[in-house]
Amino acid sequence: MRSCFSKSARQTCRLGLALGKLCRPGDVIALVGPLGAGKTCFVQGLARGLGVNRPLDVVSPTFTLIDEHPGRFTLWHADLYRIDREEDLQQIGLRDLLPGEGVTAIEWLDRFPAYRPPDYLEVRMEMRRGTRRHLAAVPHGPRATALARAWLGRRTRGGPRTGVVV
Repeated sequence: MRSCFSKSARQTCRLGLALGKLCRPGDVIALVGPLGAGKTCFVQGLARGLGVNRPLDVVSPTFTLIDEHPGRFTLWHADLYRIDREEDLQQIGLRDLLPGEGVTAIEWLDRFPAYRPPDYLEVRMEMRRGTRRHLAAVPHGPRATALARAWLGRRTRGGPRTGVVV
């Protein structure tokens, strides 16, 4: 597991941006954390890294459940917060996106273990004091391991193990 800290929403967005630049079609990012942890802010950065034209238009699809954002690679953004049963996931077609021709970011995937693909990167987000967040990359599979290593894999001078300057 590799991890880093973010001191602000802007840094959380930049961490997403750095990951988005490394993603390729078929990558699945599972975002885990409580309400207010910064998952949507992170996905806005991910969208920027994927070349989405209007990344600030990326909002949590709590009511639409899955949103599509065209970019260098299509970003599929799903929010499973309002889903109670796995049967509901069949109706919205989540399996059709995993893995897909774009990059899929899924909030609350941890609630539905049967829908986890064999290879995905879990980004755990914890709130700390104020706007400070702890982000941990937990890879599940070989592609996710390579992605986590590239994203948060090297030590910066005087800072946490991270592949990005925040």
